[in-house]
Amino acid sequence: MTGFALYRLPYEQQVTLVTQNGGEPLELPSFEALNGQTGFVVAPFSISDTCPLVLIRPDLVRSFSSSFECSLDRDVLSLAEKRPSSAQETACLNRDTYSDDFSRFFAGLSDGRFSKLVLSRCAEQSGNQNHQPLNLFQRACEMYPRMFISLVYTPQSGMWLTATPEILLEGINNQWRTIALAGTMKLEGDDLLGEGENMTWSTKNIQEQRYVATYLTNCLEHVADEIHEEGPRTVRAANLVHLRSDFTFTLYNNTRVGEVLQLLHPTPAVCGLPKKEAYDFILDNEHTPRLYYSGFMGPLNFKSPTSNLQSQTHLYVSLRCMQITDSLYRLYAGGGLLKDSVEDQEWMETEAKMETMRRVIG
Repeated sequence: MTGFALYRLPYEQQVTLVTQNGGEPLELPSFEALNGQTGFVVAPFSISDTCPLVLIRPDLVRSFSSSFECSLDRDVLSLAEKRPSSAQETACLNRDTYSDDFSRFFAGLSDGRFSKLVLSRCAEQSGNQNHQPLNLFQRACEMYPRMFISLVYTPQSGMWLTATPEILLEGINNQWRTIALAGTMKLEGDDLLGEGENMTWSTKNIQEQRYVATYLTNCLEHVADEIHEEGPRTVRAANLVHLRSDFTFTLYNNTRVGEVLQLLHPTPAVCGLPKKEAYDFILDNEHTPRLYYSGFMGPLNFKSPTSNLQSQTHLYVSLRCMQITDSLYRLYAGGGLLKDSVEDQEWMETEAKMETMRRVIG
């Protein structure tokens, strides 16, 4: 396999396949290097020699009416029928190691160095050889209609399945948007029948979401005008609910999207504040290498084959995701820590987030 991407946008049935004719996907040195590029982006949390920023060239773009139709196509089956060997090794956290990480992160919050930090972890689960990656993609599409679903493979990244609710940057023609998504609660009992409209949010969750919204506003003021914010409101993602604010805006220059991504990523929803110091702290102190978890992926500057629109960009933060290898699944999740965070509650939040992928595995 040289690289492919299957994806389905939220609330849609259509599935799109992106492949290139030959050669490995392009490696780019920075997010700014995405300026003027077209393709499917596979971006890590932090660009490195072992986790490069990858762009799948869209030599062939095919659309299917549904994930079921896609699963019957011979070309798709031939691409996604095998599990690749692991592209990277990583260390997954047990409960004790997570506690060590939490203590270091919490110390940074308690002494005032940071107002927020995001602590992530990884859990491994044995692979079921009867579950081909394409079947998992189809299950995710059926189970999570509200989310961006993608199954992506490149030689550089390995294979990843993602079911994420968080837009990083989305644009159709000249209309752009992003969201501030933070705060997490688990739906249980009768609340599973609704959209979380009866949930009461804690001060910690409200503050966490406000940090992200304020950060986005400050970033967008440098690159856009006509900025409008709506929210926050409660939104459901699988069996979880989050607080979400929506931003719409007009970019000063649509050809400089890479610079906008450099400015936005990583947002406080996956990193912390102050951004540069939190980013460096995470890279130095988090036991689990994030790899492509909490990066972003999606189509960049695609021409729509079914409309007269100039171009479309749909880049989503890689949350609720797992790496698929020949022998196991690696599930990733994280949670935002503030100075009043409680370790057991934060651990359980990561468990609830991993449940999104565990349900797909079955």
